[in-house]
Amino acid sequence: MDSLTQIILGAACGEAVLGKKIGNKALLFGAIGGTIPDLDVFIGKFIFGNQIDAMLFHRGFMHSILFSVLGAFLFGWLFYKLYNTGKRLGSTTLKGWVLLFFWSLITHPILDCFTPYGTQLFAPFSNYRVAFNNIAVVDPLYTLPFLVCVIVLMFFKRNTLKRKKWLTYGIAISSIYMLFTIGNKLYVNSIFKTSLAEENIEYSRFSTQPTIANNILWYGIAETETHYKVAYYSLFDKRNRFSEWQELPKKRAIRVLDYKDLEDLSWFSNGYFNIEKIADNEFLYNDLRYPLVKTINGYESVFSLLLFKVEKRLDMKPFQPKIGDFSDAVFKLWVRLKGI
Repeated sequence: MDSLTQIILGAACGEAVLGKKIGNKALLFGAIGGTIPDLDVFIGKFIFGNQIDAMLFHRGFMHSILFSVLGAFLFGWLFYKLYNTGKRLGSTTLKGWVLLFFWSLITHPILDCFTPYGTQLFAPFSNYRVAFNNIAVVDPLYTLPFLVCVIVLMFFKRNTLKRKKWLTYGIAISSIYMLFTIGNKLYVNSIFKTSLAEENIEYSRFSTQPTIANNILWYGIAETETHYKVAYYSLFDKRNRFSEWQELPKKRAIRVLDYKDLEDLSWFSNGYFNIEKIADNEFLYNDLRYPLVKTINGYESVFSLLLFKVEKRLDMKPFQPKIGDFSDAVFKLWVRLKGI
């Protein structure tokens, strides 16, 4: 999920493990642990000259179970040595620091598994992306109550019962909401299957996910032999069916088998993508897993990559949403969320 949410979850883990011993400092160190996996964004850019390689490095090994275990011992030992000096000598144990970083590291990729982006939880042994698609990458209803609880507990002394209660409230509220999104996902899947049947659409597979920043308006995509069928459904719709159907032909301006980079991008998009030629050496890659947005030019993909050939490889320009008036697109999304 987004960086703020991961910081809050990491801080909560720090409080649960070392809050009684070091107070608000545990929140800080937990937040650091919760941020570490996402540093792969910067590390990938430093390691790779190819932008596609750098993007695919994100949510790879540094979001795995193995990294969480190894990182727990490494960062736990390092911070124990840095903190356990002078007047603080003996105030904490190595075990406490290892546990703090283990929980703040491991909860990061686990939380990411619930999003459409997913994460390679079993890297480097498998590149399988775990993605349950039940919550958006940014969801204020998950994050804000959790944030309020963490802020409130900071004002109580480290050994008070009220501090523990507010931590419990934050974890409980966010967890209950996550369970709601999972149930909602199962419900929406059933609605999408029924909608596909009523539309007489023969499909090989489908996927659903919430649109950005909410769990009310959902996007569905179904793959046929020659097209993708996409539609929307809001929990506030009068009729329990997906609507606003769009048909997207499968565009393959470059054959997947001709470029390993395109194979990797296809894996990244779980096979839901289009690629079209827009210039002599420029190709627009649209990741169709993510909801299209309604613009003055019709429905457009938010997650679009501008590719170009470099010798025997493909590379891409830094990612920028190609939606012109993004605020207008968000407003139309909000209007659709309210139901039809």
